[in-house]
Amino acid sequence: MDLDAHDMLAQASAVPFRSTEAGIEFCLITSLSSGRWGFPKGLIDPGETAVETALKEAFEEAGLRGEIVGEPLGDYRYAKWGSMLCVTVYLMEVNAAEESWLEADRRQRRWVSAETATDMLDRKYLARLLKLAVRRLGSGS
Repeated sequence: MDLDAHDMLAQASAVPFRSTEAGIEFCLITSLSSGRWGFPKGLIDPGETAVETALKEAFEEAGLRGEIVGEPLGDYRYAKWGSMLCVTVYLMEVNAAEESWLEADRRQRRWVSAETATDMLDRKYLARLLKLAVRRLGSGS
């Protein structure tokens, strides 16, 4: 089945990070269906921007508050629900992490180093985006 741009659904995702004394840590969460580690993401609702969606999903799925840093890190596509989804991915600096949040009973949340996160991410496209985030943070831009 060929899908054109009209069949594409738009999503946004955040790659959450925080600075600690030990260095930069990234927040990973488990998916609801497979339990695989990844980053918060969701469909962009009508009237909502990709940035707003990335921040909203980070809060709903991981209890994180913060701000988007810079331009998108990149994007990726995948098939789900009989459609192609295009996910725009943003770097998010976290300034607060709630102890309890909307999906806390359905997801795990873990703060880890970039090296550990790379090992936990079993999808190459997510590991690639993490690498882009590390590169951006390392260059200070």
